[in-house]
Amino acid sequence: MINITKIALNNIERLQKEYGCVDDGLRFGLSGGGCSGYKYIIEFEADKQLDDIVYNIGNENYKISIYISPSHIDKLKNSTIDWAETLMESGFKIENPQAKQPCGCGESVNFT
Repeated sequence: MINITKIALNNIERLQKEYGCVDDGLRFGLSGGGCSGYKYIIEFEADKQLDDIVYNIGNENYKISIYISPSHIDKLKNSTIDWAETLMESGFKIENPQAKQPCGCGESVNFT
């Protein structure tokens, strides 16, 4: 299961409208890189892959499909996608119980 906070859901909806991709789902995954080994991927995607695991998350006013590759699900399960705003930046923040060593920069994560 993947969780999304209310503020993150509101910002996903806002970004979909801003980028003109209101019918797209949200790809949540991992890529190699960063100082800890993996980087999170959060991006809009028009079509899911055939083997994707799909979570439909939302409320009565707005729903989004979250696409996750089966190869990433063990590292992402029970994660929460949140939204953070500070004076310096705003964007998604991931709370992941599988993460063992998040990087000091906040951009990458390790699972060993």
